[in-house]
Parts: sequence; structure tokens; C-alpha cells
Amino acid sequence: MKISFATLGCPEWDLETICRRAVEYGYDGIDLRGYLDTLDITQCPEFTSEVAQTRRMLAQAGLAVSGISSSIHLCVPEDLDQNLAEARRTIQVAHDLGVENIRVFGGGDLERYSRHDLVRFAQECMSRILELAGGSSLKWLFETHDHWIHSNDCRLLLEGVAHPAFGALWDIGHTPRVAGETPEETYAAIGAWIGYTHIKDAVYDPEHPLAMEDGWYYVFPGRGQVPLEGAVRLLHQNGYTGWLQFEHEKRWHPQLPEPEDAFPAYSKWIKPILTSLNQ
Repeated sequence: MKISFATLGCPEWDLETICRRAVEYGYDGIDLRGYLDTLDITQCPEFTSEVAQTRRMLAQAGLAVSGISSSIHLCVPEDLDQNLAEARRTIQVAHDLGVENIRVFGGGDLERYSRHDLVRFAQECMSRILELAGGSSLKWLFETHDHWIHSNDCRLLLEGVAHPAFGALWDIGHTPRVAGETPEETYAAIGAWIGYTHIKDAVYDPEHPLAMEDGWYYVFPGRGQVPLEGAVRLLHQNGYTGWLQFEHEKRWHPQLPEPEDAFPAYSKWIKPILTSLNQ
């Protein structure tokens, strides 16, 4: 297994800084979710007209792009054209950078539609995306997020779309915290589809000044109440060899620690675990 961090956690870093710090902190790659003041990296010259220079910079640093985190919401029929436009741009960037994994969301409006309706919308959207040139050669991984955190709901969507290019991104910080599931329960339901992971930790304390609306606040990995190490070991036991991406949500929560502190903290926590797994 390899480690990466999402650029979501360093919204003020340019590419040179991202590469230098990733190497300094011992990472294998980066996940593209925003760059400087732009959330959609397919709108940035660094990943379009100047992508060859970016690719050289990454290669010289010995870094891979572990994934591209899009804003595509599969279960929102009103956004179909917008989703397809973003998918076209993302496919081009992915091929230019040699990226396989594309994060998408489920989303949808459960007040207007049934969950089965949302699955039908996702089927249509993914079918159209996979028809795009180069689309079926990538992995489109929907995150355990929003309405799709409980693993049985996720399985419904995965079985509904039912294409080898479609799978799951397990946000290990979401399923225990929001769905109340153990890693074993989540893996039993969707393990066969997991192609990527997000890792973040949190503590439940509604009185804490940094607590979110659900009463949880983020802490460095290994210091909270999310069973992260158990989940990593479970993945290893079942043959997972993919990315363990640290999702530090600095862009969304500016009060979180700076990336200069958070990124090395993740590396220092995860590397001994990976070493023990490989012994």
C-alpha cells in the first residue's frame, strides 16, 4: 500500500511546494482536489496547457498522482450535462498525467426521489460517462459520503451500476463516525468494490470549540476515535494494495492545523503500521 495526501489540505501551496514537501514527508503521491484558488483542477493551466511541465515535475520528484477528486454527483439528473462536461475534462487530464482513479459522489435528493430512483440516475450518468472516449479505461470510484455512507446503501448503488470500471472509495473516517459501522461490517458489504481510501480521524465532543454540526472534530490520524489502524490491517489482510490517502480538509475548515504539521503527522503514524504489515 502507498500513501498520498489530497491537495485539499494545502490550498495555498503551489506545485513546486507540493512536490518538495511530499518528498520531504515521505509520501508516494498526491491526490488532486483543488489547486490554489481553483477547486476544479481541470480548469487550471498546470493540468491542461502546461500539463507536460507538471508531469516532468512530478516525475523528477518520484511522485505519482494517486487520483483526481472530481465534483461529479452521479445521482443528480439535473446535473447530467454538467457532469459529462466535467468528466470529459477529467478524462483528458487523467490520461495526460497517467492517473487511473477518479473520485465521484453519489449525492441526490432523497426528499424528491426514492433511493432506487437515485440508483437509476447513477446508472444513466455512469453509462454516459463510460461511453466518452477514454472513459472506460479509468476507475470511477464513488465515495462513502453524503446519502451513501451506510454500506448497504452503497452496495445497492454498486450493484445497480454493475460495471468493472465502477467501484467504491472507502472514506474510513465516514463509515464509523456517521454510519456507526465497524470496519468489518463495512468491508463485508462493499469490500469487493473498494479501489481507494480516504483516511482522517476525529473525536466526538459536541462542546469542543472545533466541533462540527454532528459533534465531531478532526484530529491527527491515530489520535481520535475512528478505528483507522484496524481498517488498514483489514484491507491488508484482504489483499488491498492501493492508496491510503490522507484527507486533511484545510480548504473547507481553515481552523485546522497547517499542512506543514498535519502531513508529516500522517506519514509518521502510518509508516510504522505499513512496516509491521510487511514483516
